[in-house]
Amino acid sequence: MNIWRLTFAYLGRNALGASLHVLLVALGVATITVLLLLGHQLDDRGRAETRGIDMVVGANGSPLQIILSSVFHIDTPTGNIPYHDLEWLREHPLVASTIPLAMGDSYRGFRIIGTQHDLVAHYGAELHKGQLWEGHHQVTIGADVASVTGLAVGDTFHGVHGIASGDGPVRGEVHDDHVYEVAGILERRGRVIDRLILGSVESVWHVHGHTHDSDEAHGRDHADGHGHEHDNDHDHEHGHRDDPEGEAEHGDETPEITALLVSYRSPLGAVTLPRMVNSRPGLQAASPAQETNRLIGLLGVGLDALRLFGGILLGAAGLGLFVGLYNALRQRRQDMMIMRALGAAKRVLVGQILLEAFLISLLGALLGLALGHLAMDLLGEGFNQARQMAMDGRLLLIEELYLLLGVLGIGLVAALIPAWQAYRTPVASALTKR
Repeated sequence: MNIWRLTFAYLGRNALGASLHVLLVALGVATITVLLLLGHQLDDRGRAETRGIDMVVGANGSPLQIILSSVFHIDTPTGNIPYHDLEWLREHPLVASTIPLAMGDSYRGFRIIGTQHDLVAHYGAELHKGQLWEGHHQVTIGADVASVTGLAVGDTFHGVHGIASGDGPVRGEVHDDHVYEVAGILERRGRVIDRLILGSVESVWHVHGHTHDSDEAHGRDHADGHGHEHDNDHDHEHGHRDDPEGEAEHGDETPEITALLVSYRSPLGAVTLPRMVNSRPGLQAASPAQETNRLIGLLGVGLDALRLFGGILLGAAGLGLFVGLYNALRQRRQDMMIMRALGAAKRVLVGQILLEAFLISLLGALLGLALGHLAMDLLGEGFNQARQMAMDGRLLLIEELYLLLGVLGIGLVAALIPAWQAYRTPVASALTKR
């Protein structure tokens, strides 16, 4: 007697009930799979993006907003800070390196960031084509920028005033008087740099009214041990101020940046520098590690609730499978006893029930895993915040194997009582019972 043919025959006869059990299992597995992928990638991206950045200095406001806007680039900045006010920090003996960020414009929803070549090195990015930017008319773009916009090396474009805050492209004044040329395209890193347009800090100043030739200052940036200029008299003479989103207000004295990424020279910096920064008017220090953990903790409450929901679905699926198998056993009792009378061993009947539960659980688990990865992929493509965090469903986790084994275990446990009843039922009493 072929147990596989017998099992498929029973499943085919009860196709609707079996399909419902498979679907219920799949929904529970899909929910948990999405949460596993989301939680893992949030933690992984958070650690990757903040690695090597000990402190971010921005304008007074929410530390979390400073980290989101300056490290993950998915929120609006809290404001701008005078560049010369940070000279003491850039030269502090406890500071190993600093990287300035100047924001204010975008192109088709991708942020134009004024910074230094050190930022590319920080992300470990390499050039795919062309070279890094030089002067204030050139930019180097990330891989996602190139694929979405179609920009290639040598192409030119105009920036738009305003930055994307996670809700897609912004609409604002086009800077027709300033043309950016694409000098190079970076290799894909699977990090936020893939979605950035990088140029010099001076280019942002130039677009917003800082019109003097800053190539000399740019050269001083690279000669400086921290990569910053220190000619404050020059800054006062040609400076300007930006609004909280980076807009220049012509006529102000001091050029400004949006944030400064700081790396400590020793652990002592974590004890003293944030307090020193916060004591300065208009400055706010934020710890990427602390704020990322806080963000994940806040999201964790919602993720735990959804994970509980997924567990309830799996529990309901296991209970439904038990009820289905129990009812099926009652309906097939005489069929099974006739097989016993014809010589079928008890282990065949028990094996058939266990195999039926195993197949339903396996199909449901595999379908749920596929649906979970598909949902994660759609989430990563459909929501701007998820795209900026490089979320996708093409990631396999060891936890998914444990989830698969757990679902199979639930199915087999649900089949134990019906299988035990089939094993212990005497042939004579089952055939004579009406």
